[in-house]
Amino acid sequence: MSDKLKLGIPKGSLQNSTIALFKRSGWEINVNGRSYFPDINDPTIDCALCRAQEMSLNIEEGTLDVGLTGKDWIAEHQSDVHVVADLVYSKVSARPARWVLAVASDSPVKKLEDLEGKKVSTELVGFTKRYFKELGINVNVEFSWGATEAKVVSGLADAIVEITETESTIKAHGLRVIHELMLTNTQLIANKKAWEDPQKREKIEQMAMLLKGALLGAKLVGLKMNVPESKIEEVVSILPSLNHPTVAHLYNSTWFSVEVVIDIDSVRDLIPKLLNGGAEGIIEYPLNKVV
Repeated sequence: MSDKLKLGIPKGSLQNSTIALFKRSGWEINVNGRSYFPDINDPTIDCALCRAQEMSLNIEEGTLDVGLTGKDWIAEHQSDVHVVADLVYSKVSARPARWVLAVASDSPVKKLEDLEGKKVSTELVGFTKRYFKELGINVNVEFSWGATEAKVVSGLADAIVEITETESTIKAHGLRVIHELMLTNTQLIANKKAWEDPQKREKIEQMAMLLKGALLGAKLVGLKMNVPESKIEEVVSILPSLNHPTVAHLYNSTWFSVEVVIDIDSVRDLIPKLLNGGAEGIIEYPLNKVV
């Protein structure tokens, strides 16, 4: 077994967001032209680009030690890998995606049982076949090479099983969702032999910790402000925080410096309240990682 950790980066829609996540975690990954072996600023890691659909297969067989892929593709191949961490991020939003079954808006199909004897088109063939088999519904599941939404419109399938985050593409093709089959998100997975190697396991655990810290940091911001002594209790009472705000006396002053870490979505409504409560000089700053 090589001393270097062989890291798989998902090629395709997740590539840019994955590289950006690693950058915020402390690793610079540079893809050079058409090379499948990006450079990384860590001499203990070798990188390779790999399609997310094939990542778990390569990790199971040991071609790669660790990598990122969707929970859906692990389920599709029923891969025997070690799941290190859930990492909820995507090219669109920081929320899990869904594999759904959709039909034409004017289709008589209302529920899964109505698909008995009909054709379903999807890229997630293995999982979809097992899903319908467990329900005792006989359907013909065919692999889709792409443009899956168009299969129903063109009459090539009665329904599709497709991944979506916003349903915008599905609706744009005149389809409607009738069932959700799976909720999926990106996972950091490892080859089981690599996970048993103490040196590689330590590196993988470090990677998981920093990647999760970067994802958490993206959801939070820091706030700094100055507050007069007469208003400190009022301001502190309206401040949400991970634990408690940091409060310190300003030098030779009756004012306090207050610092807090809060959810990024609450800032918009919180800052006006802080100003009304007596805070001044409010500074908002991004957080790279929260560990």
